[in-house]
Amino acid sequence: MKLNREGLRSAEEWKAAGYMLPQYDREAIYRNTMGNPRWIHFGAGNIFRAFQANIMQRLLNREVCDTGLIAAEGYDAEIIDRVNKPCDDYSILATLKADGSIEKTVIGSVLQSYVLDPERKEEFGQLKKVLCNPSLQMASFTITEKGYNVYDKQGELLPGIRTDLEHGPENPKSYIGKVVSLIYARFLAGSFPLALVSMDNCSRNGERLSEAVLVFGEGWEERGLVQNGFLDYLKDPRKITFPWSMIDKITPRPDETVLRMLKADGLEDLDIVVTAKHTYTAPFVNAEECEYLVIEDRFPNGRPPLEKGGVIFTDRATVEKVEKMKVGACLNPIHTALAVFGCLLGYRKISDEMKQPLLKKLAARLGYDEGLPAAVNPGIIEPAKFLKEVLTVRIPNPFMPDTPQRIATDTSQKLAARFGGTIRTYLASESLSVSELRIIPLVFAGWLRYLLGVDDGGKPFPLSPDPMQEELAEQLKEIRLGQISGAEDAVRPILKNDRIFGVDLYQAGLAAKVLDNFKEMLHGPGAVQACLEQELG
Repeated sequence: MKLNREGLRSAEEWKAAGYMLPQYDREAIYRNTMGNPRWIHFGAGNIFRAFQANIMQRLLNREVCDTGLIAAEGYDAEIIDRVNKPCDDYSILATLKADGSIEKTVIGSVLQSYVLDPERKEEFGQLKKVLCNPSLQMASFTITEKGYNVYDKQGELLPGIRTDLEHGPENPKSYIGKVVSLIYARFLAGSFPLALVSMDNCSRNGERLSEAVLVFGEGWEERGLVQNGFLDYLKDPRKITFPWSMIDKITPRPDETVLRMLKADGLEDLDIVVTAKHTYTAPFVNAEECEYLVIEDRFPNGRPPLEKGGVIFTDRATVEKVEKMKVGACLNPIHTALAVFGCLLGYRKISDEMKQPLLKKLAARLGYDEGLPAAVNPGIIEPAKFLKEVLTVRIPNPFMPDTPQRIATDTSQKLAARFGGTIRTYLASESLSVSELRIIPLVFAGWLRYLLGVDDGGKPFPLSPDPMQEELAEQLKEIRLGQISGAEDAVRPILKNDRIFGVDLYQAGLAAKVLDNFKEMLHGPGAVQACLEQELG
């Protein structure tokens, strides 16, 4: 059994092996999609395969839509060249349910995929045709939070962005530059309306995308590199919108256990690919069953009926409330806490941490005692119900191969969004007191201890990638396990850094608690476990 157009002609063999197949005429959908595209997605990674592509698959199966998806990948061309193309843009979604069952679905809703690169002239030309088609209603994005960065930490334009601004829309190198080049082609073709929808897991994602796009619109128009009126086009909400969204679905990188299962079914040529850019990809993706996608309903050219596939459409204020509930209270802070302590205590799966009574108590107290009181009820999703699902179904799911090491990536960039809002809510509240917070300072202390790169047994371990890794390592270079003196001087600049935590922890009144916990964790091997027992026992 091979995952491609020819291999899927043996439909009965696939069905006998337990696979759900596309229930539509894919050739007819291909013709419709290429003739009158409605949805293009930038970022052909695992979350896209598991979520957006499956939403469209459901709509096509029910004959709600007659066009599918076009995918573009602007960061790692090997995803398209080594995975999408050999499989004729089919993929397999293995949904790993908490009850141990696995749902296997062949996804065929991606009808064409391209590498987003002006140097690949034919493909870039095809992408221009898609963007210039008046029928196109939305361009969505999962390019990671870093993909929207145009400035460095000092507020200066990144070198690649500056180069693109100087050379114009003909041959940009940056991700956003390439996207804006295509939008400029749409402007020239007739100023057709379009919604640009960030679906990345970051706060105020639509605003982040808008700011990045406008840097190019302003920069190119100021330099006379585009026709006058392009910037007005980008700023006109009757033409271009940047809806905010909240996305939530745990999608780890492809897992060897799932691969062995698929091979046991008789499938061939599904091996996991590790690209030169260290992307883990495969013709299959494994993901949890739970999923949420909430989008601000601002689409100037109409939109596909995604609500029939489970998407919730609402206003911006509600999207922001849902995002804050998830990112700042009911899921992401818990994930970060478990990631930090999971690395220190030698865990390889997040779900296994929930079998440890102390870590289970840590997660529950962080969610119920400290996060939930600061969470705003968005109305469309009940925070307490959402949190219960997180703690009892999603994180403990033993069949999800998610690791603390993956979640610990870029922690310095996540702490402000995941904890800063809660701290500020406590500071501003008349009924809540920041002095009541004990678990959040414990997590911060755990992160500082994690940064030493030595586990609770005294053995070195590799830190997950983080853009501040070198800077933080320099500040902590004199700290050793078993050495308490000098700890406060070393960490003071970190604890005062409101870019990291969202607040200056000294001004917030939390620095002393963090320092006390950090010093406890420095005593020697076993000190992290002892500190957890003391604080949570």
